[in-house]
Amino acid sequence: MLGERDEPNDAKEPRITVLIVDDHGVVRRGMQAYLAMVPDIEVVGEAADGQQALNRLQALARAGQLPDVVLMDLLMPRMDGVEATATIKALYSEIDVIVLTSFIEESKVQAALEAGATGYLLKDAEADEIATAIRAAHRGEMPLAPVIAARLMRALRTPAQADPLAVLTEREREVLILIAHGRANKTIASELGITERTARTHVSNILGKLGLASRTQAALFAVREGLVSPPPS
Repeated sequence: MLGERDEPNDAKEPRITVLIVDDHGVVRRGMQAYLAMVPDIEVVGEAADGQQALNRLQALARAGQLPDVVLMDLLMPRMDGVEATATIKALYSEIDVIVLTSFIEESKVQAALEAGATGYLLKDAEADEIATAIRAAHRGEMPLAPVIAARLMRALRTPAQADPLAVLTEREREVLILIAHGRANKTIASELGITERTARTHVSNILGKLGLASRTQAALFAVREGLVSPPPS
């Protein structure tokens, strides 16, 4: 996981609200049962597919109760997790989507991250790992299953060159470092004294210049090139 070690939130702080999306009822029920015992996380709804998830979010939005995080399965009827993730991020950019699936194929990982997923976990993860990932995503970090992070790092390997970062300006390097630390555009803007629109432009330029598809890949690239230290194992 790209970010600091996890520590549970103080119980007095507002709970992190979660919507669970999975076409298997047993998975939804099991996840709800576990998260009901976690004091700083609250499940506010569930859905059996991507379309139902959008309907649930629309209702929650009308009530002013949008969740902080969506746990998203990938393979579902009517609307799969990739399409649902892309639509959620287009409509409700403030929601963090964590993919929770059994698929580790690079194409599926890439598609989910390109759609806007914040993190990617496998269904064999321990329940407390999922709670940790929810907290991390809510803090602006990028929770990734170790095997997924390793695959993305391998995918980023390119032929050696003198300085892969040479295409970036000094400001873009600063922005890349902040991306690797899990900072959102608004926070990047605040820390660098620029507008949020300028921060978004820098992020877009970085991805384009480095040939990367997502902020998560940019963060892994920054670790690989030594701009930031890798997270503790």
